[in-house]
Amino acid sequence: MAFPDISSDIRAAAPDLRGRLIANQDLAGVTWFRVGGPAQLLFTPADEEDLAYFLSKLPAEIPITVIGLGSNLIVRDGGIPGVVIRLGGKGFAEITVEPDDRLRAGTAVPDVKVARAAADASLDGLAFYRGIPGSIGGALRMNAGAHGGETTDVLVEARGVTRKGEIVTLKHADMGFTYRNSAASTRDIIFTSALFQGRPGERAAILAEMDRVTEAREAAQPIKERTGGSTFKNPDGGKAWQLIDAAGCRGLRVGGAQVSEMHCNFLINTGGATAADVEGLGEEVRRRVKDNSGYELQWEIKRLGVPA
Repeated sequence: MAFPDISSDIRAAAPDLRGRLIANQDLAGVTWFRVGGPAQLLFTPADEEDLAYFLSKLPAEIPITVIGLGSNLIVRDGGIPGVVIRLGGKGFAEITVEPDDRLRAGTAVPDVKVARAAADASLDGLAFYRGIPGSIGGALRMNAGAHGGETTDVLVEARGVTRKGEIVTLKHADMGFTYRNSAASTRDIIFTSALFQGRPGERAAILAEMDRVTEAREAAQPIKERTGGSTFKNPDGGKAWQLIDAAGCRGLRVGGAQVSEMHCNFLINTGGATAADVEGLGEEVRRRVKDNSGYELQWEIKRLGVPA
């Protein structure tokens, strides 16, 4: 499927744009599931200023979708209409250690690199990011957490750009963090950087904690498969994987998609799966869990775009 090419119109409206525009760019290659259709227009801004300029010139009727590392994401087979923005390059990938045990990171920085940079600076409190397969932008949107830590525990403030091209700063209280979500996820803000609060620690002890997190992930999760990470949120009073297992879904298949035998809150692309296979499998799991236990699982993985 191919969308109408709107790249020339966008360039005409924003002649001083420095970032890269690609029409009908395949997105399967940038998602961890390796499924999905194209972006009508993929924009990779050069830096925050370039992003703000682009947004200020973009017609209001053109929809915008932001993606990061593609780890916690299903792009549907029909692709994503409008503009897909993917932050990358030096403009969004810097990490700096600041006074008062703080660390600032661009939102394109992988979570694991933030954990490592904090450890190298002997800053404790951020090691849990070692266990999250995504980028800081996604962590802000989803209040990402693992192994006893969450983004809300360490965030001081986040900087971003509004749909109108205005650069804003949101304090922790403005983020509205809840379990695996934030109020900021409903606002038209593209985050560009975040400031985190650490605490003094011993580098060797922090690295040892990160190794523990890595070993726990490798022992319990299918991290070497084509997967999107944890699929469903844990409901109040239950654990998603236990509910899925009790409903008889471990190893369940739809097309080329399968519920992981290792950890059944993970869906995997066994090879040749479509986005419809993966999403359809997830919906079948939700149906069986509800029939078996009464719990209605909520997706943690984001599903974007249109069906084929």
